[in-house]
Amino acid sequence: MTATRILLVIGSNSFSGASFVAQALRQGWQVVGVSRSPEPHHCYLPYRWLDSEQQAKFEFHQLNIRQNAAQIAELVESNRIPFVVNFAALGMVAESWQYPLDYYNTNLLGNVALHEALRKVPCLQKYVHISTPEVYGTTDGMIDESAPLNPSTPYAASRAACDIHLKTFLAEYDFPVVWTRAANVYGPGQQPFRIIPRVILCHRLGQTLDLHGGGGSVRSFIHFDDVASATLKITEEAEPGSCYHISSNRFVSIKQLAELISDRLGKPLGNIARVTAERPGKDHAYSLDSTRCRQQFNWTDQVELEQGIDETIAWVDRWLDSLKTLPLHYQHKA
Repeated sequence: MTATRILLVIGSNSFSGASFVAQALRQGWQVVGVSRSPEPHHCYLPYRWLDSEQQAKFEFHQLNIRQNAAQIAELVESNRIPFVVNFAALGMVAESWQYPLDYYNTNLLGNVALHEALRKVPCLQKYVHISTPEVYGTTDGMIDESAPLNPSTPYAASRAACDIHLKTFLAEYDFPVVWTRAANVYGPGQQPFRIIPRVILCHRLGQTLDLHGGGGSVRSFIHFDDVASATLKITEEAEPGSCYHISSNRFVSIKQLAELISDRLGKPLGNIARVTAERPGKDHAYSLDSTRCRQQFNWTDQVELEQGIDETIAWVDRWLDSLKTLPLHYQHKA
């Protein structure tokens, strides 16, 4: 595969990865996708909703960063791919307490193996590492990219450790890493155990929604089309060694979000919700200052929360018959 605008996406089967692939294909990129599992049902793959001409620019390889780092590096070198964007990670905070070893093996050790292979590939110009605001722990007020790392869960600690590891490769090898940390992403195609599709499905299927700690934790929710547009700008234009927050400037509690979704559906939240104990290590709030990204790349988020919720409701209703046949709860894979 040869092209002037080509990138490799690791974790292309994830919600964020698949949504990013779709955005890149829409913008004319050639994309090589890598994930450890076969492609899931098309309801979870926004790039499979595109026209055939756009889909023809995507090539998928089933490879695992923990076992196949050398093969991934070979894909980059043989296709002369200048940009690698890595979404691959075990990402469930609560489950990281149950399987901490798996989280460190994938989120840290697997990535170290990948980076060690990629640093030897001469055509690599930019490696975009999709990190997480969880590395900051609970914070007070708005924080910029200089905030100290203070992880409070095994998930967050495994991601923070990888971020620190990458700093050593940047310093020693000039490894061309750029970090991004996005607020809570959502949109059509997101796995049903995440909060926005979960609320919708609980209403549609008559299931119970657990509001951990009463739903008081505060987050910013950003549509992944907005995250993808920022990430593509960062991929092309950012200088190695830089870090960018990607966030909206609207903050809501989980309970307020669930109420908003319920209102869009015309149903009371009380029909489905019950208050349960808070999850261990749950960060009460983090508010990301995205000024650097907005100013440097003339970027702004475009999708209002209500619009994005309506799009996600439409996606659930379109695929509801298929979703009923698929697991609706998180399925852990080592």
